[in-house]
Amino acid sequence: MKKNYLLWAVTALIMLALQSCNNGKTYAEMKEEEADAINKYILENDIKVISEADFAAQDSTTKENEYVLLDESGVYMHVDNRGAGQAVLGDGTYDMVARFVEVALQTRTDLGMTAGDTLLANFHVANPSYTIKGEDFKLTISGDSYSASFTRNDSYSMYGMYKTVAVPSGWLIPLRYLKPGRTSDAEKIARVKLIVPHSEGTSSATQSVYPCFYELTYNMTR
Repeated sequence: MKKNYLLWAVTALIMLALQSCNNGKTYAEMKEEEADAINKYILENDIKVISEADFAAQDSTTKENEYVLLDESGVYMHVDNRGAGQAVLGDGTYDMVARFVEVALQTRTDLGMTAGDTLLANFHVANPSYTIKGEDFKLTISGDSYSASFTRNDSYSMYGMYKTVAVPSGWLIPLRYLKPGRTSDAEKIARVKLIVPHSEGTSSATQSVYPCFYELTYNMTR
């Protein structure tokens, strides 16, 4: 009887913890607040949202201040440059480097985060080369499956900050449409802006339920 009571008590505590994260808010409430933050950012920045059909009709490009909503993931993407490559990457394994800025889109007092805060970045003005001191990762493509792992760990890296080798799935989605190549010309490097919901973000964003804005470049190292 005592064991059953202990098991019930532990189960109740787990259920309570799952239902009462972020100062007593449910997961559904946190998702709703995240959606509100994303919509606020879109409205405040006069962003025009287009459909995937319109995006395809524009040869996977976007116009000024135009973002495509990728329905399956909920990611919004603006394409600044598709890249210097000849074609979208096919099946295989690739050594890649990214440079990025990660910005909070939601104020979260429980996380000490204010909308507009730069959370992490490796755009080093003093070092314009896009082939070194970036976010190195190994990308594997097999059919519709995209996976990637970070290969460098320092204070400016996602790996170093969030203690995980997994590349956020939101970072991989643009690679279905871009043509990254090997170039040192910053004007030719694949470049996008993203609005990424927690489900496609970093391990921290996924666990705490908050969206981020990213500016990202992609280049191949070999």
